[in-house]
Amino acid sequence: MIAALIEVAGERGAGGVTVAHIVSRSGVSRRTFYELFEDREACFLAAFDLAVERAAQRVLPAFAVSGGWSERIAAGLAALLEFLEDEPGMGRLLVVDALGAGPQALERRGSVVQALIDAVDGGRRETKGSARPTQLTAEGVVGAVLAVLHARLAQEGAPSMTGLLGPLMGIVALPYQGQAVAARQAVRSLPPRRRVAHAHGDPLRDLDMRLTYRTVRVLMAIARHPGASNRAVADASGVQDQGQISKLLGRLQHLGLIHNDGAGPSRGEPNVWSLTAKGREIEHTIRH
Repeated sequence: MIAALIEVAGERGAGGVTVAHIVSRSGVSRRTFYELFEDREACFLAAFDLAVERAAQRVLPAFAVSGGWSERIAAGLAALLEFLEDEPGMGRLLVVDALGAGPQALERRGSVVQALIDAVDGGRRETKGSARPTQLTAEGVVGAVLAVLHARLAQEGAPSMTGLLGPLMGIVALPYQGQAVAARQAVRSLPPRRRVAHAHGDPLRDLDMRLTYRTVRVLMAIARHPGASNRAVADASGVQDQGQISKLLGRLQHLGLIHNDGAGPSRGEPNVWSLTAKGREIEHTIRH
Protein backbone atom coordinates (compact mmCIF):
# COMPACT_ATOMS: atom_id res chain seq x y z
CA MET A 1 0.00 0.00 0.00
CA ILE A 2 2.88 2.35 0.76
CA ALA A 3 4.48 1.51 -2.59
CA ALA A 4 1.14 2.16 -4.29
CA LEU A 5 0.82 5.55 -2.58
CA ILE A 6 4.33 6.51 -3.68
CA GLU A 7 3.52 5.61 -7.28
CA VAL A 8 0.20 7.43 -7.37
CA ALA A 9 1.65 10.50 -5.64
CA GLY A 10 4.32 10.63 -8.34
CA GLU A 11 1.61 10.62 -10.99
CA ARG A 12 -1.01 12.88 -9.40
CA GLY A 13 0.77 14.81 -6.67
CA ALA A 14 0.18 14.21 -2.97
CA GLY A 15 -3.08 16.19 -2.97
CA GLY A 16 -4.50 14.05 -5.77
CA VAL A 17 -4.11 10.70 -4.00
CA THR A 18 -7.24 9.10 -2.56
CA VAL A 19 -7.80 5.90 -0.60
CA ALA A 20 -9.54 4.54 -3.70
CA HIS A 21 -6.35 5.08 -5.72
CA ILE A 22 -4.23 3.31 -3.10
CA VAL A 23 -6.42 0.23 -2.73
CA SER A 24 -6.92 -0.06 -6.48
CA ARG A 25 -3.21 0.16 -7.26
CA SER A 26 -2.14 -2.15 -4.43
CA GLY A 27 -4.92 -4.69 -4.95
CA VAL A 28 -6.14 -4.69 -1.33
CA SER A 29 -9.58 -3.99 0.08
CA ARG A 30 -10.69 -0.81 1.82
CA ARG A 31 -11.22 -2.86 4.95
CA THR A 32 -7.58 -3.97 4.89
CA PHE A 33 -6.47 -0.39 4.35
CA TYR A 34 -8.41 0.94 7.32
CA GLU A 35 -7.14 -1.89 9.50
CA LEU A 36 -3.66 -0.44 9.06
CA PHE A 37 -4.16 3.29 8.49
CA GLU A 38 -6.59 5.78 9.94
CA ASP A 39 -6.78 7.68 6.67
CA ARG A 40 -4.86 8.65 3.56
CA GLU A 41 -2.66 11.11 5.49
CA ALA A 42 -1.58 8.37 7.91
CA CYS A 43 -0.56 6.23 4.94
CA PHE A 44 1.40 9.16 3.46
CA LEU A 45 3.21 9.75 6.77
CA ALA A 46 4.14 6.07 6.96
CA ALA A 47 5.52 6.29 3.41
CA PHE A 48 7.41 9.47 4.28
CA ASP A 49 8.95 7.90 7.39
CA LEU A 50 9.99 4.82 5.40
CA ALA A 51 11.59 7.00 2.71
CA VAL A 52 13.50 8.98 5.37
CA GLU A 53 14.70 5.73 6.93
CA ARG A 54 15.87 4.34 3.59
CA ALA A 55 17.67 7.58 2.71
CA ALA A 56 19.30 7.78 6.14
CA GLN A 57 20.61 4.23 5.81
CA ARG A 58 22.57 5.42 2.79
CA VAL A 59 23.51 8.97 3.77
CA LEU A 60 24.44 8.80 7.46
CA PRO A 61 27.19 6.14 7.17
CA ALA A 62 28.70 8.06 4.25
CA PHE A 63 28.57 11.35 6.15
CA ALA A 64 30.31 9.74 9.13
CA VAL A 65 33.50 9.07 7.14
CA SER A 66 36.68 10.54 8.54
CA GLY A 67 37.95 13.76 7.03
CA GLY A 68 37.14 17.44 6.96
CA TRP A 69 33.76 19.08 6.62
CA SER A 70 33.78 19.31 2.83
CA GLU A 71 34.69 15.65 2.39
CA ARG A 72 31.95 14.54 4.75
CA ILE A 73 29.40 16.74 2.98
CA ALA A 74 30.53 15.41 -0.41
CA ALA A 75 30.27 11.79 0.76
CA GLY A 76 26.81 12.35 2.22
CA LEU A 77 25.61 14.23 -0.87
CA ALA A 78 26.95 11.53 -3.17
CA ALA A 79 25.07 8.88 -1.18
CA LEU A 80 21.90 10.99 -1.32
CA LEU A 81 22.14 11.43 -5.09
CA GLU A 82 22.64 7.68 -5.54
CA PHE A 83 19.57 7.07 -3.39
CA LEU A 84 17.51 9.53 -5.45
CA GLU A 85 18.60 7.82 -8.65
CA ASP A 86 17.92 4.32 -7.31
CA GLU A 87 14.63 5.23 -5.60
CA PRO A 88 13.12 8.12 -7.63
CA GLY A 89 9.64 7.51 -6.22
CA MET A 90 10.79 7.84 -2.62
CA GLY A 91 13.01 10.77 -3.55
CA ARG A 92 10.12 12.62 -5.13
CA LEU A 93 7.98 11.87 -2.09
CA LEU A 94 10.57 13.45 0.22
CA VAL A 95 11.53 16.45 -1.87
CA VAL A 96 8.42 17.24 -3.93
CA ASP A 97 5.23 15.55 -2.77
CA ALA A 98 5.65 16.24 0.96
CA LEU A 99 5.22 19.96 0.24
CA GLY A 100 1.57 19.39 -0.65
CA ALA A 101 0.69 16.65 1.82
CA GLY A 102 -0.55 18.65 4.80
CA PRO A 103 0.85 20.18 8.02
CA GLN A 104 2.13 16.95 9.61
CA ALA A 105 4.13 16.01 6.53
CA LEU A 106 5.52 19.56 6.33
CA GLU A 107 6.56 19.37 9.98
CA ARG A 108 8.40 16.09 9.46
CA ARG A 109 10.02 17.38 6.29
CA GLY A 110 11.06 20.49 8.21
CA SER A 111 12.86 18.33 10.79
CA VAL A 112 14.83 16.61 8.04
CA VAL A 113 15.71 19.92 6.41
CA GLN A 114 16.88 21.29 9.76
CA ALA A 115 19.25 18.34 10.17
CA LEU A 116 20.69 19.14 6.73
CA ILE A 117 21.09 22.80 7.71
CA ASP A 118 22.94 21.83 10.88
CA ALA A 119 25.33 19.63 8.87
CA VAL A 120 26.07 22.38 6.37
CA ASP A 121 26.42 24.96 9.13
CA GLY A 122 29.44 23.01 10.37
CA GLY A 123 31.33 24.65 7.51
CA ARG A 124 31.67 27.81 9.59
CA ARG A 125 34.48 26.10 11.51
CA GLU A 126 36.48 25.78 8.30
CA THR A 127 35.86 29.27 6.97
CA LYS A 128 38.99 31.25 6.15
CA GLY A 129 39.59 34.84 5.21
CA SER A 130 37.02 37.61 5.59
CA ALA A 131 33.93 35.46 5.01
CA ARG A 132 31.54 35.43 7.98
CA PRO A 133 28.75 32.98 7.17
CA THR A 134 25.88 32.53 9.62
CA GLN A 135 23.23 29.86 10.09
CA LEU A 136 21.16 31.80 7.58
CA THR A 137 23.92 31.03 5.07
CA ALA A 138 23.40 27.31 5.67
CA GLU A 139 19.65 27.74 5.26
CA GLY A 140 20.21 29.41 1.90
CA VAL A 141 22.64 26.72 0.74
CA VAL A 142 20.29 23.87 1.67
CA GLY A 143 17.39 25.72 0.07
CA ALA A 144 19.34 26.14 -3.17
CA VAL A 145 20.34 22.45 -3.29
CA LEU A 146 16.77 21.32 -2.57
CA ALA A 147 15.46 23.64 -5.29
CA VAL A 148 17.75 21.97 -7.86
CA LEU A 149 16.71 18.48 -6.68
CA HIS A 150 13.05 19.50 -6.70
CA ALA A 151 13.27 20.69 -10.31
CA ARG A 152 14.86 17.40 -11.43
CA LEU A 153 12.58 15.07 -9.46
CA ALA A 154 9.44 16.89 -10.58
CA GLN A 155 10.23 16.12 -14.23
CA GLU A 156 8.58 13.22 -16.01
CA GLY A 157 11.11 10.40 -16.06
CA ALA A 158 13.63 12.12 -13.74
CA PRO A 159 17.09 12.53 -15.34
CA SER A 160 20.31 11.21 -13.85
CA MET A 161 20.95 12.68 -10.40
CA THR A 162 24.52 11.56 -9.75
CA GLY A 163 25.95 14.00 -12.29
CA LEU A 164 24.86 16.83 -10.00
CA LEU A 165 27.49 16.09 -7.35
CA GLY A 166 30.10 18.56 -8.62
CA PRO A 167 27.78 21.51 -9.33
CA LEU A 168 25.97 21.10 -6.02
CA MET A 169 29.24 20.85 -4.09
CA GLY A 170 30.29 24.08 -5.78
CA ILE A 171 27.15 25.75 -4.40
CA VAL A 172 27.80 24.36 -0.90
CA ALA A 173 31.49 25.25 -0.79
CA LEU A 174 31.33 28.81 -2.16
CA PRO A 175 30.23 30.77 0.94
CA TYR A 176 32.50 28.78 3.26
CA GLN A 177 35.67 28.08 1.29
CA GLY A 178 35.74 30.73 -1.39
CA GLN A 179 35.57 30.82 -5.15
CA ALA A 180 38.77 28.90 -5.89
CA VAL A 181 37.79 25.89 -3.77
CA ALA A 182 34.20 26.05 -5.05
CA ALA A 183 35.48 25.91 -8.63
CA ARG A 184 37.46 22.76 -7.83
CA GLN A 185 34.48 21.19 -6.08
CA ALA A 186 32.23 21.99 -9.05
CA VAL A 187 34.09 19.50 -11.26
CA ARG A 188 34.03 16.72 -8.68
CA SER A 189 32.51 13.51 -10.04
CA LEU A 190 30.92 10.58 -8.32
CA PRO A 191 33.34 7.65 -7.85
CA PRO A 192 32.24 4.38 -9.48
CA ARG A 193 30.19 2.15 -7.24
CA ARG A 194 32.16 -0.75 -5.88
CA ARG A 195 30.81 -4.26 -6.06
CA VAL A 196 30.90 -5.90 -2.65
CA ALA A 197 31.65 -9.61 -2.58
CA HIS A 198 29.71 -11.82 -0.21
CA ALA A 199 30.77 -15.22 1.02
CA HIS A 200 27.36 -16.86 1.21
CA GLY A 201 24.97 -17.68 -1.59
CA ASP A 202 22.09 -15.23 -1.25
CA PRO A 203 21.63 -14.10 -4.89
CA LEU A 204 20.13 -10.78 -3.80
CA ARG A 205 23.36 -9.87 -2.01
CA ASP A 206 25.38 -10.43 -5.16
CA LEU A 207 23.46 -7.82 -7.17
CA ASP A 208 25.32 -4.63 -8.01
CA MET A 209 22.13 -2.60 -7.62
CA ARG A 210 19.28 -1.98 -5.21
CA LEU A 211 16.08 -3.77 -6.15
CA THR A 212 13.36 -1.14 -6.13
CA TYR A 213 9.62 -1.68 -6.22
CA ARG A 214 9.56 -1.03 -9.97
CA THR A 215 12.49 -3.31 -10.86
CA VAL A 216 10.87 -6.13 -8.88
CA ARG A 217 7.59 -5.63 -10.73
CA VAL A 218 9.38 -5.65 -14.10
CA LEU A 219 11.26 -8.87 -13.26
CA MET A 220 8.09 -10.60 -12.12
CA ALA A 221 6.18 -9.38 -15.17
CA ILE A 222 8.79 -10.92 -17.50
CA ALA A 223 8.68 -14.15 -15.47
CA ARG A 224 4.91 -14.32 -15.99
CA HIS A 225 5.06 -13.28 -19.66
CA PRO A 226 8.31 -14.53 -21.25
CA GLY A 227 8.80 -13.10 -24.71
CA ALA A 228 7.02 -9.84 -23.83
CA SER A 229 7.80 -6.59 -25.66
CA ASN A 230 8.65 -3.31 -23.90
CA ARG A 231 5.00 -2.26 -24.05
CA ALA A 232 3.75 -5.61 -22.76
CA VAL A 233 6.21 -5.50 -19.86
CA ALA A 234 5.12 -1.93 -19.09
CA ASP A 235 1.45 -2.92 -19.05
CA ALA A 236 2.06 -6.00 -16.89
CA SER A 237 4.24 -4.16 -14.37
CA GLY A 238 2.23 -0.94 -14.18
CA VAL A 239 5.12 1.26 -15.36
CA GLN A 240 3.42 3.52 -17.89
CA ASP A 241 6.29 5.85 -18.78
CA GLN A 242 8.05 4.38 -21.84
CA GLY A 243 11.31 6.14 -21.04
CA GLN A 244 11.29 4.68 -17.53
CA ILE A 245 10.53 1.13 -18.74
CA SER A 246 13.35 1.35 -21.30
CA LYS A 247 15.74 2.48 -18.57
CA LEU A 248 14.67 -0.32 -16.22
CA LEU A 249 14.97 -2.97 -18.92
CA GLY A 250 18.40 -1.66 -19.90
CA ARG A 251 19.64 -1.86 -16.30
CA LEU A 252 18.31 -5.39 -15.85
CA GLN A 253 19.88 -6.48 -19.14
CA HIS A 254 23.22 -4.91 -18.14
CA LEU A 255 23.10 -6.91 -14.89
CA GLY A 256 22.52 -10.13 -16.81
CA LEU A 257 19.04 -10.73 -15.38
CA ILE A 258 17.14 -10.53 -18.68
CA HIS A 259 18.03 -11.01 -22.35
CA ASN A 260 16.47 -9.78 -25.56
CA ASP A 261 15.71 -12.38 -28.23
CA GLY A 262 14.19 -9.89 -30.67
CA ALA A 263 15.73 -7.81 -33.44
CA GLY A 264 14.71 -4.60 -31.63
CA PRO A 265 13.28 -1.25 -32.74
CA SER A 266 16.38 -0.43 -34.81
CA ARG A 267 15.24 -3.13 -37.26
CA GLY A 268 11.57 -2.31 -37.02
CA GLU A 269 10.71 -5.18 -34.69
CA PRO A 270 9.81 -5.24 -30.96
CA ASN A 271 12.13 -6.39 -28.22
CA VAL A 272 11.46 -9.89 -26.87
CA TRP A 273 12.40 -10.15 -23.19
CA SER A 274 13.03 -13.30 -21.14
CA LEU A 275 14.77 -14.01 -17.85
CA THR A 276 18.30 -15.39 -17.84
CA ALA A 277 19.26 -18.21 -15.47
CA LYS A 278 20.50 -15.58 -13.01
CA GLY A 279 17.27 -13.61 -13.47
CA ARG A 280 15.18 -16.70 -12.75
CA GLU A 281 17.17 -17.30 -9.58
CA ILE A 282 16.59 -13.71 -8.44
CA GLU A 283 12.88 -13.80 -9.32
CA HIS A 284 12.48 -17.12 -7.50
CA THR A 285 14.12 -15.68 -4.38
CA ILE A 286 11.89 -12.59 -4.45
CA ARG A 287 8.72 -14.60 -5.01
CA HIS A 288 9.39 -16.93 -2.10
